[in-house]
Amino acid sequence: MDKKTLSNIFKGDKVIWMIFFFLCIISVVEVFSASSGLTYKSGSYFSPLIKHLGILLMGIFCMVITLNIKCKYFKILTPFMLVISFITLIWVFFAGQSTNGAQRWVSFIGIQFQPSEIAKGTLVLATAQILSALQTDHGADKNAFKFILIVCAFIVPLIGLENLSTAALLCLVILLMMVIGRVPMRQLGKLMGVTLVLILVIFAGVMLLGTDRGDVETSKNMTEQVAQQKKDEGLLGKIFHRADTWKSRIDKFTSSKEVTPAEVDLDTDAQVAHANIAIASSNVVGKGPGNSVERDFLSQAFSDFIYAIIIEELGVEGAVAVAVLYIMLLFRTGRIASRCENNFPALLAMGLALLLVTQALFNMCVAVGLAPVTGQPLPLISKGGTSTMINCIYVGVILSVSRSAKKKGEPGQGETKTEVSITE
Repeated sequence: MDKKTLSNIFKGDKVIWMIFFFLCIISVVEVFSASSGLTYKSGSYFSPLIKHLGILLMGIFCMVITLNIKCKYFKILTPFMLVISFITLIWVFFAGQSTNGAQRWVSFIGIQFQPSEIAKGTLVLATAQILSALQTDHGADKNAFKFILIVCAFIVPLIGLENLSTAALLCLVILLMMVIGRVPMRQLGKLMGVTLVLILVIFAGVMLLGTDRGDVETSKNMTEQVAQQKKDEGLLGKIFHRADTWKSRIDKFTSSKEVTPAEVDLDTDAQVAHANIAIASSNVVGKGPGNSVERDFLSQAFSDFIYAIIIEELGVEGAVAVAVLYIMLLFRTGRIASRCENNFPALLAMGLALLLVTQALFNMCVAVGLAPVTGQPLPLISKGGTSTMINCIYVGVILSVSRSAKKKGEPGQGETKTEVSITE
C-alpha cells in the first residue's frame, strides 16, 4: 500500500489519528489481559481478544466512512436521528433486555445495542445545530435555550430512567456546549437553579423509595427480583425500579465508616474492594502488561473497571499517560474548532469531544474511588459493542470536521486560493 493510498484512507487531523491509535493499542493489550473471566467461560484463550478486535475493526471501518462525509450533511440527519433515538428509548423502556437489573438493551434483526449510546450523539448533534442556527453578533438568541430544553426533555429523562449517570454526564456536556455557544448567562443561571432543585427531588425520591442492599443483605439476584416487583407496582414503580441500586451506591460513597478487611462484603462491595487492591498493589511502577492479579476477581475488569487494571499493570505513569491522551483529544479538537469559519462544525466537534472526555474522566474517578460506582465504560479502551462502535463514529465526525469544514482564512469564490492546513 503506497503513501498516496494511505493518505486517502487516513484523512483528517493526524494528531487525532495518533491519539485514536494509541488508545486502540492500549485497549487491545488491556482488554486481552483483563478478560481472564471471559476466557475461562468460553474455554478459548483468544476468543475475547478476537471478538474485541473484530468490533474495533468494524468501528474503524465506520469511522473511515464517517470522516469521508462532509460535515454539512450531518445537519440533514438530525431530524431522522431524533425520531430514531426517541422511538428506541421508548422501546427499551417498555421492552428492553435487562442486564444487572437495568434495561438498557434492545435487539433488532439479531443485533443487540444500547439506544442511549445513539441518543447521546444525536442530542449533541441537535444542540450544535440549534446553537449555530440561532447565533447573533451578541451570542446565541434567547430562543436557542428554549429549543435545546425542548429537545432534551424528550431524550434525557428516558436515558436517566435506566442510566442516571449517563443522563447526568450528557446534561453536563449540553451545558458546556451552551456556554461555548454563548447562551445568555442569565438563562444558564436559571437553568442551574432549576437543575439543583430537580437533583434534590430525585435524590429525595431515591432515598425515600430505595432500599440499601447492604442493609437487607440481599444478593444480586434478589435485587433484580425487587426491581421487577417495583416495575409491577405501576408507572411510579417502573420509574424508580433502579432506586435500590442508586441508594446503595450513594450510601457506600458517602459513608465515613472505616471498613476493615474482615467486614468487606464481597457480594456487594467486590468491585470497589478489588479495584482498591489492584491500585494499591501496583507499587507505583506497575506489574507489567498481562501480569494483573485482580483481573481474576474484579467484576467487569475489562469494561467499567479497566482503568484499575491499567494502573495495576502500567503503574501511575501509565494511568497518567491514558488521562493525558484524552486531554490531548479535547485540546486538539478545540484547536480544530477554533479554526472553523462556521459555528456548526465547531460546536459539533467540541460537543462530541466533551462527550468522550467527560465519560473517560468520570470512569477514572470511579476506578480510583473519587466517584460512586456507575456503569460507565472507558471510551475507546473498554471492551464493548455498541459503545465502541459509536465512539469510533464520534471520532470519525471530528475527523470529518477537521478535513471538510471551511477554515478561517479560506478564500471564497473568485479569490486566490492560499493553502491553509488545520493539522499544523
